Amino acid sequence: MIVDAHHHLWRPERGYTWLDAPDLAVIRRPFTPPDLCAAVDAAGVRHTVLVEGGRCHRDEASEFLAYAADTEPIAGVVAWADVTDPDLPDTLADYRRMRGGELLVGIRSQVQGEPDPDYLDRPDVRRGLAAVADAGLVFDLVIRADQLPAAARVARDLPQVPLVLDHLGKPRIRAGAAGLAGWSADLAALAAGPNVTAKLSGLVTEAGPGWTVTALRPFVAVAVETFGASRLMFGSDWPVCLLVADYRVVRDALGAALPPLSAAERDEIFAGTAVRVYRLAI
Repeated sequence: MIVDAHHHLWRPERGYTWLDAPDLAVIRRPFTPPDLCAAVDAAGVRHTVLVEGGRCHRDEASEFLAYAADTEPIAGVVAWADVTDPDLPDTLADYRRMRGGELLVGIRSQVQGEPDPDYLDRPDVRRGLAAVADAGLVFDLVIRADQLPAAARVARDLPQVPLVLDHLGKPRIRAGAAGLAGWSADLAALAAGPNVTAKLSGLVTEAGPGWTVTALRPFVAVAVETFGASRLMFGSDWPVCLLVADYRVVRDALGAALPPLSAAERDEIFAGTAVRVYRLAI
């Protein structure tokens, strides 16, 4: 069984303004549940986690939860919410009452868009993260590499908050050894928190056009050494990945980039960790 712990769906006309960037023309079109089902069937993926896509509006939560209720592969939804909103507990309770609300497994906000690398140290942000944990949900960290130290401090100071690092914190894979050096130390500091897991997702996009499995291997190896298989999970980052590779190629690339592991360890990365961390009912 393979679980894709990170993918998106969107209709650009509904407010996904980031898709207006000229270099994103390939993915500037609707991606809907039927598209997802076709992609996962072709790649042999059984279940998925649908993650907010940068619209940053609560209407997306109701749409995605309804998708999950009606779409067999979608086993969980990580919805957007403003973690600085003092009414966040009420918002999360509202999400739970929506159709498909029982499939809400996590919350994400666009921390990567905050210019301050120490944004996660703000008291209002930390109160929001605690509220997410109080609601029995996971918080997905979509952050830049320079925001990893602040994330490590949050993990240390709020051990009750389950954190999932998306895309390994977006390392500078194109920079090779130079990108590996500082990032690996910051990743290790974050992984010191037992409340943190990470997604092997978005790596081909970070590597860019002309990416190779060879370029991915050092970064994947550091992640495995730092977190261990039981704290890592596969994510396709589809359809963003289509900028450089199709769904099945991404799945196969991760399999090829992994260091030697036992069958049980590979099963953790490709399914077990996601099922456990997100409490997927599958």
